[in-house]
Amino acid sequence: MKAAFFREHGNLDNIMYGDLPDPVPGPGQVRIRVRAAALNHLDIFVLGGIPGIALALPHVMGSDGAGVVESAGPGVTRVSPGDEVVLNPGINCGTCEYCLKGEHSLCVTFHLVGEHIAGTFASFVVAPETNAYPKPAALSWEEAAAFPLTFLTAWRMLVTRGRARPGESILIVGIGGGVAVAALQVAKMLGLTVWVTSGSAEKLARAKSLGADFGIDHTAGDFSREVRRLTGKRGVDIVLDSVGKATWKKSIASLAKGGRLVTCGATTGPNPEEDIARIFWNQLSIHGSTMGTHGEFADMLRIFRDGRLRPVVDSVFPLSGAKEALARLEGKRQFGKIVLRID
Repeated sequence: MKAAFFREHGNLDNIMYGDLPDPVPGPGQVRIRVRAAALNHLDIFVLGGIPGIALALPHVMGSDGAGVVESAGPGVTRVSPGDEVVLNPGINCGTCEYCLKGEHSLCVTFHLVGEHIAGTFASFVVAPETNAYPKPAALSWEEAAAFPLTFLTAWRMLVTRGRARPGESILIVGIGGGVAVAALQVAKMLGLTVWVTSGSAEKLARAKSLGADFGIDHTAGDFSREVRRLTGKRGVDIVLDSVGKATWKKSIASLAKGGRLVTCGATTGPNPEEDIARIFWNQLSIHGSTMGTHGEFADMLRIFRDGRLRPVVDSVFPLSGAKEALARLEGKRQFGKIVLRID
């Protein structure tokens, strides 16, 4: 099969395009002929090497994908060859205490397609049949590949962890990336007032076209001061911050009393300066969030099946152009998802 992969960790120059052996589905697994795959910042982290994760090399990147079931291993009953599917990239054991409670992303062996095992930047990918969901008919292959990881992450952050309610306000720090854009779309669907920050006037304009109520240029100064000025010193109910060290203290300062900060990452570093006094005095809550459960994936999938939302696709590259696609992602030039088309 054709694939985009690396033989050793490093930078974008380590990405190769060529032939690798076709994967073989084991018991309970399906082999999916991938039609489209989407990029995530996770792919860059995996390429560079994540401490504690030892990969079998060569490694195929890519957590998001959509395609057609090509073959099935022993014991598969949920899907059949020919089914058009979208992949939930989070894999859980199904038997630990967390899985039995339905908290699949807390599974003691939780791992991701493309992070821990071979991913979707290839002609074929193998995954458990439980991770293959029916592709929403209204979406193109590129759109179907664009939503699983980011929208599942955003859905859990807002609905489950953030407990967002209609009429509340939310600040999304750093609009433009997949999770941030997904969170904007979900927040507007839920009836929230949405604030976004960006250093790009173009991205702020795109966000407003998707329904953002307020946009703040975070290169012009402390965005928390602007939030508090525009809200009469109140602040917002929820902040979504996956930037980490560079914005953490400002994000906390943007919260109203009793507010909630939700994070799913730390792209600028995991050890920020902390304002503990503000946290306890204003009775703030900080919630970590990673991916989501199968139930949350099914709930999130329904909004696409019903036509309430469509994922935003920034650009589409051929599989052979994976290096160029990742360079666009690394340069933070995208708004929405960058997708690879796999013919």
